[in-house]
Parts: sequence; structure tokens; C-alpha cells
Amino acid sequence: MQSAVLLLAAAGAASAQLITTSEPPLSDIKAAAATAVPSSPVSNVQGLAFKNFYQIWLENIDYGNASDDSNQKYLASKGIELTNFWAVAHPSEPNYASTAAGDQFAMDNDDFIQIPANVSTVVDLLDTKGISWGEYQESLPYAGFQGFNYSNQQTYANDYVRKHNPLILFDNVAGNASRASQIKNFTSLWSDIENNSLPQWAFITPNMTNDAHDTNISFASVWERNFIEKLENYTDFWNESLILLTFDETGDYPIQNKVFSVLLGGAIPSNLVGTVDNTFYTHYSTLATVQANWGLPSLGRWDCGANIFQIVSNKTGYTNYQVDTTNLYLNSSFIGPLSTNTYSNYSSVWPVPATGNESCSAGHGILDSVKATWGALAPTYNYTSPFPFDTASHKDVNVPFSRNGTTWISGVNNTALTTKTSNSTGSTTGTSTSSSAVPSHTGAASVNSASGALALAAGAVLAFAL
Repeated sequence: MQSAVLLLAAAGAASAQLITTSEPPLSDIKAAAATAVPSSPVSNVQGLAFKNFYQIWLENIDYGNASDDSNQKYLASKGIELTNFWAVAHPSEPNYASTAAGDQFAMDNDDFIQIPANVSTVVDLLDTKGISWGEYQESLPYAGFQGFNYSNQQTYANDYVRKHNPLILFDNVAGNASRASQIKNFTSLWSDIENNSLPQWAFITPNMTNDAHDTNISFASVWERNFIEKLENYTDFWNESLILLTFDETGDYPIQNKVFSVLLGGAIPSNLVGTVDNTFYTHYSTLATVQANWGLPSLGRWDCGANIFQIVSNKTGYTNYQVDTTNLYLNSSFIGPLSTNTYSNYSSVWPVPATGNESCSAGHGILDSVKATWGALAPTYNYTSPFPFDTASHKDVNVPFSRNGTTWISGVNNTALTTKTSNSTGSTTGTSTSSSAVPSHTGAASVNSASGALALAAGAVLAFAL
């Protein structure tokens, strides 16, 4: 099938960007790369528990397979093993989106996704305090590349894939030439390390060979250990940094979506090295942790109630939820505009974030631009919960969670009911027309386009006051 190719010359930028729904021709890539200029902003904003936060994700490995690997065990011995860390959906792409925006918007596919610019991301949070950020994508052909994939040019094996690049999915980032230039490859990673020009927040993605997607846990763990040991030699990188090693999802979809995870870095107190943390966390906890560490607002989505890494919550005095995970799965998305009706249900309406006086775990309110975009609309979900659940689709309901002596049950504890955001007929309480941007996802049997209006997701959804 012929690729849809668009060559955009961004205003004020020194580079042209390819936006393609399949791998673009090599000649086009070389032409765009010739003018692409990577950007490496720096900052020095001290946080409560760490100065830098970096994530490195591997792919599609069940918890037991990872925890049994000798190199994963070795890495865990050098930091804090997180025994209760959960992915939030299947397949890969919604998990990557979740760590950037606090939601996956019912995404149940690995398609070419463009999420409208009025959906805020972690970048907007970091920018409120001038905290530098970036991404490092192994085998990315050039900074800001927006193609669907880029193959190994010698073997033609899979290398870089868009679905493993969280920030490029959002027009909020990809549509801004300056921001897009901060999405770089591993050549830039090592250059930035050598030049002491690393950002304070970064997402680091190995290619499809090194991340276990096209290989296995043994191969990827050897790569990851060697990679970490090389990074550890750079004290400017290692000192005061918190590094999360995790997996995007389990390889087996029907099981509970718990993934093996480890915290490393010089920010970990020596008395915690080699310890185990059994606290319940999800990919959304990365957002909540960053917010609490640097005093940043929430996106008002599933980051709002997410538990905070204990290394930071100990500094803030926040009490994390205890979650009975017996009946928890977190292995599918809900109802929304990015669904292809594979593991979730399609609806043209977008979920509305919290914009009021919700008490988010980080304790710094909701981002101003989120409140400006969504106004006084009632939130679609109970975003103060420590995990996503949906009463309309009956996903992850009947799960007890508790804090400070009070217990709630997701989707059941109606004594805490405060708001019904919509009813089962799909009527809504209001809409926002702050943007006419629409997302697209190409590659499925059919293409679902969301309407320009931003509205409440259909279905009876309960919001709890916690």
C-alpha cells in the first residue's frame, strides 16, 4: 500500500518533517535529515527526592519471566525492586501514551495516531517550571522524525517504531517544531551525556531488537545491563537521578497486567539499595511522582489519583493507597475515540479530565491549560482513584482500595457518589468547542474520526469523592 507522505516546513524551524503512515522512502528520510537540527535545552531545577528522572522501557514480558532473569535480578539488587507495578492496557501504544498524558483515550491498537493539540501532556507540566525534557529513541533516523517506522537499512529488520515513542503521538508536541526537535536518537543521547546537556526528564526507548519485542527477555536484559553499566560511569548522569526500568505490558494479554520494574540511580538513598517496594503503582505513577517531586500540577486524568513512588511520597507526607489486586487486571481500555473495537469500544467523544477542586496525589491542583480547555464540564471518570476503572464497560470494578482507615470499592461504593457525568443513552451534560482538531489513526480496517467537539464519554460513570 502506498504511503501517505506529507512534508512540512515548520515556521521558524531549520528542518522539514516527514509525517507518514508507513515507512517513508529512504531518499525522503535523507532529505529531511539533512536539515534536521536536534535541540538539547538544559535546566537545573532541584526536586524533593531527585534532580533528574529517566524511564527505560522494554517490551511484552510477563512478570515471572522478567523476575526470573539473572540480569534483571542483578539490576534489582542495585536499586529498589517494585513488585506491584502495573501496565494499564494492551497492546503497546496505549501504554506509551498513558505515561505522557495520563490516559490512553480507549486506544486498543498500534496504529498511526495523532492526538489533538488541546490534549495536554507531561511536557506542559514540566514547562511550567522550566524543567528541561527530551526523548531518546534508538534508531530514530533524525530528530523529530514523524514516520510510522524506520527499518534497519542493512538487515531490513524492525528498528524504530512510532508506537514506542510517547511524545510523538501528541500534536501538542509533534506539531511544534521546537518541541519535536527534542525527540532525538541515541547518537544524541551519548553526545548530550558527553556535553553535560541532558534534560532533567527523558524517556529512553531501545529499538525493536534490544527491547525484547523481536528477541526475548534474555537478549534484552543483557543489553539493558550493559547499557545501565555504561550510563553509571557518567556521574553527571547517574548522581541525583532516578531511573525507572520497566516493561510496557505483559506478553500474555488475558492475565493481570503486572510488570517487573526497578528503580535505580544516585538519587536512591544507600539504605534503600537492594530493597523491595510492594506499593501498588501504574504507568500513571510516573506522572504523579514527577508532579510531587517538582511541585507540578496534574493533568487531571489518571495521574491525579495515582500512587507516588515511595521515595518521593516519604518526602511529601502523602499516604499512598493500598489496593487489593485480586480482581484487578488493567488489561484493556475503556470507551473512547481511539478505539478500533478490538479491546475496547469506540465512541467519538473524548473523556473529560478533572478541572475542579479534586485532591490529586501530588497536591498541586490541575494544570491551568487543562482547566481553560475543558472549563466546567464534569469529569468522565473518577480520576482520584489509584487505578483506572469504568462502570459503563464494567472493567476493573469491584476492586477494594483503602487509605487512612477508609475502604472504597471501585464502581460499587455508592455512598461516595458525587456526580453522574452521563447516562446510558449517551446524552451529555455539555461540550467544549475549544478546538476543531481531530485525531486520526490509520492502518485499521476502518478509520474512526472523532468529532471536533470535545464531549463526555457515553455510559453511566460514577465519580467518587476521596
